Amino acid sequence: MAWVYEFSEGSKDQKDLLGGKGANLAEMTNLGLPVPPGFTISTETCRAYLALQESGEGGEPDGLAEEVTEHLERLESAMGRRLGDAGDPLLVSVRSGAKFSMPGMMETVLNVGLNDESVGGLAARSSDERFALDSYRRLLQMFGQTVLHVDGELFAEALDETKRALGTESDLDLGADDLRALVERFKAIIEEETGDEFPQDPREQMDLAIRAVFESWNTDRARLYRRQERIPEDLGTAVNVQAMVFGNFGMDSGSGVAFTRDPASGEQGVYGDYLQNAQGEDVVAGIRNTVTLADMAEIDRRSHDDLLDIMTRLERHYRDMCDIEFTVERGKLWMLQTRVGKRTPEAAFRIAVHMVDEGLIQMDEAVLRVTGDQLAQLMFPRFDATSERTLLAQGMNASPGAAVGRCVFDSDTAVEWAARGEDVILVRKETNPDDLRGMVAARGILTSRGGKTSHAAVVARGMGRTCVCGAESLDVDTKAKEFRVRDGETVREGDVISIDGTTGEVFAGAVPVADSVVVRHFEGEKLDDDLAHAVARIMAHADGARRLRVRTNADTPEDAARARRFGAQGIGLCRTEHMFLGERRELVEKLIVAEDEAGVEGALAALLPLQRQDFTEILEAMDGLPVTIRLLDPPLHEFLPDLTDLSVEVALAEERGQVDQRAATLLTHVRRLHEQNPMLGLRGVRLGIQIPGLFLMQARAMAEAAADRMAVHGTPRPEIMVPLVASVRELEIVRADIERVIAEVEEDRGIKLDIAIGTMIELPRAAFLADRIAKRADFFSFGTNDLTQMAWGFSRDDVESSFFSRYFEHGIFDVSPFESLDQRGVGGMVEMGTTKGRETKPDLKVGVCGEHGGDPRSVHFFDDVGLNYVSCSPFRVPVARLEAGRSVLGKRDSEER
Repeated sequence: MAWVYEFSEGSKDQKDLLGGKGANLAEMTNLGLPVPPGFTISTETCRAYLALQESGEGGEPDGLAEEVTEHLERLESAMGRRLGDAGDPLLVSVRSGAKFSMPGMMETVLNVGLNDESVGGLAARSSDERFALDSYRRLLQMFGQTVLHVDGELFAEALDETKRALGTESDLDLGADDLRALVERFKAIIEEETGDEFPQDPREQMDLAIRAVFESWNTDRARLYRRQERIPEDLGTAVNVQAMVFGNFGMDSGSGVAFTRDPASGEQGVYGDYLQNAQGEDVVAGIRNTVTLADMAEIDRRSHDDLLDIMTRLERHYRDMCDIEFTVERGKLWMLQTRVGKRTPEAAFRIAVHMVDEGLIQMDEAVLRVTGDQLAQLMFPRFDATSERTLLAQGMNASPGAAVGRCVFDSDTAVEWAARGEDVILVRKETNPDDLRGMVAARGILTSRGGKTSHAAVVARGMGRTCVCGAESLDVDTKAKEFRVRDGETVREGDVISIDGTTGEVFAGAVPVADSVVVRHFEGEKLDDDLAHAVARIMAHADGARRLRVRTNADTPEDAARARRFGAQGIGLCRTEHMFLGERRELVEKLIVAEDEAGVEGALAALLPLQRQDFTEILEAMDGLPVTIRLLDPPLHEFLPDLTDLSVEVALAEERGQVDQRAATLLTHVRRLHEQNPMLGLRGVRLGIQIPGLFLMQARAMAEAAADRMAVHGTPRPEIMVPLVASVRELEIVRADIERVIAEVEEDRGIKLDIAIGTMIELPRAAFLADRIAKRADFFSFGTNDLTQMAWGFSRDDVESSFFSRYFEHGIFDVSPFESLDQRGVGGMVEMGTTKGRETKPDLKVGVCGEHGGDPRSVHFFDDVGLNYVSCSPFRVPVARLEAGRSVLGKRDSEER
């Protein structure tokens, strides 16, 4: 097995082996673009290296050093220079490159090969001592931080001290003598912090940098980013070793990052940042504010025009928006990287539709280019344009959305405040990879430096966080925990601000929000808005492709009506327990404490018309569509006062000699019904068997509501769902009672009702015995929330805040099983229950009504299993519709390939 590959040996389709960066470098090389030569060490090598470290053997895979030597010699031959040669050194960059883009998670090391001797050779070759010393300074800083794990703030503080002494804010004002002194200071920092001198052997530098890239795969921030983006832990990263080209040769050189379309809005046209006399990391880090590509045309027309030609070529080759890194060395353009660019949800929908109109892709592919998660983000509120607002600053619209929160100036505070329920905005001069924890915790990110290609912008877009970058009028002082608006007020930690990632505006205080244009579109409003039109076209195509139907979980007529406007094809779960709260709780109390049959019947008689009205209104809102109504599920004690509170109330009354007979009687019943673990107690079908009148009242209310709707020429389609069934006999007993009540209503009204009776599969036993239960069920609906709790043996309310964080840290979970379906465990039971049920009843209708029904990954699983429908909350209905279409189109695309 080969560990190392020349750029010319790969292609863009080899991301698993070469990582995204290596595969695309290979593709550009084979397209004949100006790419500095180099080689890629594969992801397989990283996995093998990490396995050796984990086993305790240490070292590196057999043969790796020899292969690196062989490819380095080829590179030296191609460039006509040797690595770190004292007279005329070849220098290389060492970069990570995983299959999936992980911006800023594993830093680059530039200028590898420089040492105390070769810096003189670089100065002689370039005829620029300042340039050579600046390059050496950069190597020491990057190598010290990335490879030797020295605190990067030490280098930054030393650099700032030097600039302050010179009275400048720009590193370009540092002369050769200043940089020479800084080099010595950086070397001293490395020795002070590590106990060893900076390695002078060029090959040792390269080998240590390669190992550092491998090891960076398992840093805390890399793990956090992978959890956030659901990137598998076992992929590993490739390493790209590439001949250096220099953007810091002088003002005829520079570095930049460009996009073939606007990654924030999706608008057509080229977008990017260029920085003269700079290396690539300067652009991403945002240490100096950049100029636009239009400004670059004024600086270096030839390189600008060459860049635009290559960008057009790459976009047409990849048939997608491309993200490009480039360097200009003394008027010569070099391509350092390209990839399919990260984009905001707005941009994703717009670009997909634009490319269809341009003939680059078909609508099937357009639907696959967007995701349900992106659609969900587009449904978040935006700032209300009609409200009064106080503008503090204007920056770049790096990642859209409306974010309101308290200012914090470091990641630790962001995490701490967010954990206690505060909404926060992380404010920095510029972000770096160490800020990831804070960026994840924050509602939005605000920086005073950097542009649309800065670290803050790229990571925020990838995570769907609102971001405003490059607000130059803000003077951010992270140590003082405040920022000052030039010629204006001071905003301190804890003060509330609002940032608009769509316009780049920063406002004082909390700005009111309004529904997004996408929500307004789904509500049926006619809008002249290109984003709404793009969403409409993609949704229409997804609806035409999908097999899976989408229903909603709704308990009120208002929710039902809204879900129907959002495209719901019925109700998959109507929870009746929500209808017994508020003023009706007293009626349930009377039912529970009734001393005789007359008392029970009286309480049920009072509840019947109320329940009938509930069902009538919901059936009206969903007229013509199926409505699955779940019979009462929770334990009865949930409708009674708290045991402790009531005990104290009665005890205090007795001490005062005041006997409250009602409270005392109620306490007796609360004690009788109190359960140590109510989730496993008297609830669901057990309740219906213990107190049959309750389920019969609900069944009668349902049947009468359907009859009332038919009387006014409605088309009601109610379905009765019996919860928590574990035995076919349980279902038989309750079903017989329900059928008797329906028959009585049919006889009283002189009509024929069509009411299906099914069950909720939410217990493992029910999944195992689904073939038996299907004999008496007209349909199955998997309650994946409870099924997850039963399968894992824990209660969601108790465990999410207690030990889930440790489970994430140890890789037991990559996502909460309540957020996205545990496909192996809980999904296995869904698949088994479906298969077994249809063995008995081939046309058995099967759905899912847990909130997993609106989770994108789970929707694909349910489609693969062959369910008839998913059901989710109203706002998740469009997401489920889109993902159901993407599931079909994705399988079709795979088959065609």
